[in-house]
Amino acid sequence: MPIVIIIALMIIGIFVFAWTKPNTISIQRVADIKATPEQIFELINNFRNWPAWSPQDKSDCTMKRTFGETASGQGATSEWTSKGRAGTGRMEMIESIAPVKITVKVELFKPFQACNINEFTLEPLDNMTRLTWAMRGTNPYLAKMMSIFVNMDRMMGKHFEAGLDSLKTLSE
Repeated sequence: MPIVIIIALMIIGIFVFAWTKPNTISIQRVADIKATPEQIFELINNFRNWPAWSPQDKSDCTMKRTFGETASGQGATSEWTSKGRAGTGRMEMIESIAPVKITVKVELFKPFQACNINEFTLEPLDNMTRLTWAMRGTNPYLAKMMSIFVNMDRMMGKHFEAGLDSLKTLSE
């Protein structure tokens, strides 16, 4: 009987610890790419280009993406559904300032609900561009639970790094 109580207390402790995790999450990665900001900007600013570089498009063969009337620039939208890891969600470009910044609102509906803002900033350097991909947003309870066992910055950072590598390959 004491073992059952100890296990129950440990489980309750995990739930309480997850509850104390921050309600927001922030992740950022940077890549230097030997291309002009204009070249890179076009790959990000048009949702129809995302399947060529976006990690979720590349890693989930069940993913189906649809596009709104506008596929590029401010007001552009894209939705996706997946039976795999990508889940379901919607993206909207809420800011597009050529060729320096693109801001995308991402709403995830499955496997859990979350709302994040992704910002892509492009800074010209000598003969290259410094591209920063930053995300900030909600940290739902399920993600808080996961973060007890998995480093979310490392896990999501790998996702961003893969996307930046693909953009680098496509641009250079």
